[in-house]
Amino acid sequence: MHTRRISLFSSPPGGVRTGGALLAAAALLVSACSSGSATSSGGTVAEAALAPLPRAVPAALASYYGQKPSWRSCGVPGFECATVKAPLDYAEPRDGEVRLAVARKKATGPGERLGSLLVNPGGPGGSAIGYLQAYAGIGYPAEIRARYDMVAVDPRGVARSEPVECLDGRDMDAYTQTDLTPDDGRERTAVVDAYKKFAEGCGARSPKLLRHVSTVETARDMDIVRAVLGDTKLNYVGASYGTFLGATYAGLFPGRAGRLVLDGAMDPSLPARRLNLDQTAGFETAFQSFAKDCVQQPDCPLGTKGTAPAEVGRNLKAFFRKLDARPVPTGDADGRRLGEALATTGVTAALYDEGAWAQLREALSSAMKENDGAGLLLLADSYYERDADGRYANLMFANAAVNCLDLPAAFDTPEEVREALPAFEKASPVFGRGLAWASLNCAYWPVRHTGEPHRIEAKGAAPIVVVGTTRDPATPYRWARALSRQLTSARLLTYEGDGHTAYGRGSACVDSTINAYLLRGTPPTHGKRCS
Repeated sequence: MHTRRISLFSSPPGGVRTGGALLAAAALLVSACSSGSATSSGGTVAEAALAPLPRAVPAALASYYGQKPSWRSCGVPGFECATVKAPLDYAEPRDGEVRLAVARKKATGPGERLGSLLVNPGGPGGSAIGYLQAYAGIGYPAEIRARYDMVAVDPRGVARSEPVECLDGRDMDAYTQTDLTPDDGRERTAVVDAYKKFAEGCGARSPKLLRHVSTVETARDMDIVRAVLGDTKLNYVGASYGTFLGATYAGLFPGRAGRLVLDGAMDPSLPARRLNLDQTAGFETAFQSFAKDCVQQPDCPLGTKGTAPAEVGRNLKAFFRKLDARPVPTGDADGRRLGEALATTGVTAALYDEGAWAQLREALSSAMKENDGAGLLLLADSYYERDADGRYANLMFANAAVNCLDLPAAFDTPEEVREALPAFEKASPVFGRGLAWASLNCAYWPVRHTGEPHRIEAKGAAPIVVVGTTRDPATPYRWARALSRQLTSARLLTYEGDGHTAYGRGSACVDSTINAYLLRGTPPTHGKRCS
């Protein structure tokens, strides 16, 4: 129910873990920031740029930068963990602190150690430690792991780092089933009530932290972690929302930016409504690719050879309308049935990675032909990070907390959403209506936003590799081009393909280019293209 969720794990073994749900993924999409010059219709903010911080560490922060971490076993073979402290409020460092969970896997050799390589999988709200232990620390190329200590820090408010909490499992079940294509006043009121209840829960359970989980604060935390690790510069691979975090770090600390890879890039200069509208178009692009492939397969339930993508979309919308009127059984132990909301989330989850298309066809076939919604429910649950016992990870809570702090709300009232529906439905006839209503979530947030849209230039930074995928559903390719034009030292690497992010997803060209940069500091020529 909150959109702007960008991605969770971008390249795990066996396919992409997605992030957010329609509700949780459509309201804000990224976590940029928006200025008073950004109009409600959505445009770029040309005059505002993120200013770098002074080079010298302020005296009030010296004790944080001088910490000596106590490393211990994580319970996962090969990894060790520690806790690093950061000020809750950088403007008032004496007013409390947050405890950040850090994990690492030391360089294995051979070869000269290159320092630490921090990784972040996106979200916002994705656990970087979970990503490190499940994928990056064991699945990144052996030559990278040989030369770098692989490191992750869960951002403040996320997972192991004092997680934001909002709703219990039962209330989250109700929240994720909220109808985001309301047909009348009663259903529109239900959408508003759902967002209000979610926001009130976050305010009640995490009142103090909720004001201090912005991307700027997390980027400043990363600089403390860099110093604690003993590195003079930050080397970093960020995916999806992690690109915004990495770009923010470079903007604040250009002289300390080492080898940065920003994969599945975001454009920080856009206001929330434009971000959501662009992402809506991105999901339509991904669906068109899926539709063209689906009708070539014998098990496609949405059409046959010769069926146009537009007709495939109409068939899917008809199925959603049927579920809206009569949800189908799933066999779920908690009695959940598959309605339009969960089905839509399940479909969008699979669009993050073309490797999930076969699973999506099977899930749709079961639901449409056999009245069995279990497959689509499984996809939706993975998107929301709900386990079999009905417990939710804090991903959705942190996602909303960061997004609603980083940017002014995309919409302030249901009336504004209704006025914008034609634009969203034009961007995506299949998903536009639901994504428009999902963009209302931050209107009722209990704390005021602290961020605005801005350009990030990072003048003086070493070369930064920005990666964009031409048919990326969650971070449209235009965002990568926009970010590469803002960052003064950017080198744009284009992957001509489907899916969300590019590194480690099967392109030898992409992987070898990024590996060369991380190992030897050799960036690609600007504008290099891979397929």
